Amino acid sequence: MSALAKASGALKSVDYEVFGRVQGYTEEEARKLGVVGWVKNTSQGTVTGQVQGPEDKVNAMKSWLSKVGSPSSRIDRTNFSNEKEIPKLDFSGFSTRY
Repeated sequence: MSALAKASGALKSVDYEVFGRVQGYTEEEARKLGVVGWVKNTSQGTVTGQVQGPEDKVNAMKSWLSKVGSPSSRIDRTNFSNEKEIPKLDFSGFSTRY
């Protein structure tokens, strides 16, 4: 287990989809918070992805995804799914997928 995981307790993983007028900044916010995973714009106009990291940091990212977003975004709703504890991180950083 990494030092990061030991210091922060349980690791968590969650999938998300954000509905509304959303754009950019997710990768930047994830790196600022210190979580890993990915983000992708969908053809339906939503943003989908996965976030992993220490529980407190994942919870902070969930809050940002559902309440704050980028400066010009309008978040109608955010769906979270597959939330679970994980033994180790599946990603080494946070990336935008195309």
